[in-house]
Amino acid sequence: MSPPPLDLRLIVITDAALAEPRSIAEVVHRALAAGTPAVQLRDKNATASQLYQQALRLRDLTSDYLALLFINDRLDVALAAGADGVHLGPHDLPVAAARAAASRAGRDNLLIGTSTDDPDRARQAARDGADYIGCGAVFGTTSKSELGDERIGTRRLAQVVESVQIPVVGIGGIDHDNIQEVARTGAAGAAVISAVMGARNLEDVVRSLLDTW
Repeated sequence: MSPPPLDLRLIVITDAALAEPRSIAEVVHRALAAGTPAVQLRDKNATASQLYQQALRLRDLTSDYLALLFINDRLDVALAAGADGVHLGPHDLPVAAARAAASRAGRDNLLIGTSTDDPDRARQAARDGADYIGCGAVFGTTSKSELGDERIGTRRLAQVVESVQIPVVGIGGIDHDNIQEVARTGAAGAAVISAVMGARNLEDVVRSLLDTW
């Protein structure tokens, strides 16, 4: 079955701690009902088995809303759970290797995203078969400790956007107050964690973020 269209206007990335006391499934369900076109399952502490079970639950939800489901880091889980795609970080499997593995598994249509804020690396990722680039942290982030106090700004985001023909999604500290700045770079959308996962009025937040595009 073909995945839904590549709508990356808003990617909601999961975070169990920010979602509390609600479950990830509850927050994702509400976000999807409000119009979220893509979800990325991210859980650095889960075992492969735990992540697989979470992915199956979210796969059912995203299918109901014709939305995309990406799995962070884990190509094996993405393939096993029938997710639409995988998002690879700089220390994960290289894009070309992931593309070859997906093809061997009969998933030539698997969507592959990768993270970089370097135009040259973005161009190489596109040549290697990436479907989109995640670029950040644009405004800094407290949700990804591995990024420290990195803050690349919208100028750098725009440089990455201009360097490739595939979609580029801004990530890092993006919310209602600054998402217009992201849109002005020509980015295809924004990936958010705390802006939605930690929101109480998350339906209003999702609609507000989507209005930008």
